[in-house]
Amino acid sequence: MQKFDVLIVGAGMVGLTLALALRKNSQLKIAMVDTSAVTDLDDNIDVRVSAVNVASKNIFVNLGVWSAIKNSRVQGYQHMHVWDKAGIGKLDFSAQDSANLPVEDNLGWIIENKVIRHALWQQAELDEGIHFFNDNKLASISQGESEIFASFANDTSLDGNSSPPTPPIIAKLVVGADGANSWVRKQMNIAMIFKDYDHHAIVATVACPQGHKNTAWQVFLPTGPLAFLPLKHLSSKYLSLKQKTLDENAGSLDNHCSIVYSTSPEDAQRLMTLDETDFAKELTAASDGKLGDITLKSERFTYPLTMRLAQDFVKERVVLIGDAAHTIHPLAGQGVNLGLLDAAALAQTLTVKLSEHDESYNEFVNSSDLKAFSRWRKSEATEMIAAMSGIKQAFTPQQSPIKLLRGIGMNLINNFAPAKNLLIAQALGIKADLPEIAYQKDTL
Repeated sequence: MQKFDVLIVGAGMVGLTLALALRKNSQLKIAMVDTSAVTDLDDNIDVRVSAVNVASKNIFVNLGVWSAIKNSRVQGYQHMHVWDKAGIGKLDFSAQDSANLPVEDNLGWIIENKVIRHALWQQAELDEGIHFFNDNKLASISQGESEIFASFANDTSLDGNSSPPTPPIIAKLVVGADGANSWVRKQMNIAMIFKDYDHHAIVATVACPQGHKNTAWQVFLPTGPLAFLPLKHLSSKYLSLKQKTLDENAGSLDNHCSIVYSTSPEDAQRLMTLDETDFAKELTAASDGKLGDITLKSERFTYPLTMRLAQDFVKERVVLIGDAAHTIHPLAGQGVNLGLLDAAALAQTLTVKLSEHDESYNEFVNSSDLKAFSRWRKSEATEMIAAMSGIKQAFTPQQSPIKLLRGIGMNLINNFAPAKNLLIAQALGIKADLPEIAYQKDTL
């Protein structure tokens, strides 16, 4: 048997953030189980990116990983331009419009998921209190009176060869940070609320010859939103052989964007069957040519969009965070920020009463505290789900009177500073009741 204080299942961005946040303010011993070990960063740009807001950036700063992330491929954006393809409405946000910004004048940062995970993993490996288990999958977890027992499958290693048996783990708390199809959630029979958004997302990297201008662009089409997220100014060393050989007339290497195209399943299927040229033409037309004649720079990937909300974030000595607890529509890019706040909030809940010399150190799992955490995070997830649903519904009707009213409303907000500042604050993630680690405290 191997004894730990906390077992985290899933060493993605959210799970690793939790581990580092726990260790920042305690001497808790952490076990992390994930069969997808991190790999060295290569020159290929990942189509999976996240829009990181100021609150999440503060978490990374206070965990000591922001410098490593920032020194890799990170693109800040100072502006957001949103418009209604079917109407007259538009919204323009600028960092200069907000009095809520700290030292850096960015509304957010677009960062490849693998860049964030790599920086977090490297930091976690330096911490002797965090132990990784990457060779075997978990087979079961069972509740004891004051501990949880987790056993491994111990069948074959990742390369198909026999691997040494991994002894079971005993922990006082198990955290499921293992994604939308959470194994932990299924093991605990935690029910989920599902809603099909009736959208599929297409993601890819594109070149925009007129430049992204440090701006996040989003157009609401009759079938759904299309976002162009600015990517780091690329040098040739970051480009794959395929990217290097593409037509230079498609635009300079400084003007790449990641797209998230949310549309109906039928339209997504149609778009995926188009060749690269025709697909790029559709993007150019959809964006009204505001970014120039777009060219495709990567493969396209598509996946269905589903709202998920766990009925319980906490069950006995098991906690769900991140996508294991909730998934939302990506139209506002808030999914990863919501998950990172889950991790920060749970770390604060578990460690706020701890000190290394406290007699109750070994009894840090308190049911009333965990229930308070569950109420805190489920409330915010529910609010975010409702907001995303409201925005999606507002742009779905295409009747002329509704389009006109929608456009008038957008333009009124665009010219009304108090309402605009409120929306900017929401985008920044600046709000009351944030975990302490999400505030800017340390110097950059």
